Amino acid sequence: MIEQTEMVVTTWHYHPPSKPITDATKIVSLTHFDVMRKRASTKKGIACRFTCQFAIDEDIVLEYVGENSYVIDLEDVIDKNELLRMIRNAFANFKEKFDFRKLGTVLTDQTLNPLNEAVIEIDAILPLLV
Repeated sequence: MIEQTEMVVTTWHYHPPSKPITDATKIVSLTHFDVMRKRASTKKGIACRFTCQFAIDEDIVLEYVGENSYVIDLEDVIDKNELLRMIRNAFANFKEKFDFRKLGTVLTDQTLNPLNEAVIEIDAILPLLV
């Protein structure tokens, strides 16, 4: 059985920009994905962490970090498709938290960059779940 924990926002550092936002203002964002192994005597799993930074003219406006975990029975075998589905679900939860918390910031009209599955090294993550 696979259990997903709740997405927890571990960092939300918002710094309102020092200059007014104009049409020419370029807001850029960068999202990182990290994964680490979790293991107990009766369970295995992974912790997924997404980190996103929004910047205007190299000034960081928001640093946002969210984490959740998957807890899996030791006898369960996870394949590439299941792992990718787990990562997609984690990202969807990360995005949902962002969409709610961005209200009231200058990032109201911003969205997170889509999850780039091409850069996720699924073959390197799978051994963490053995």
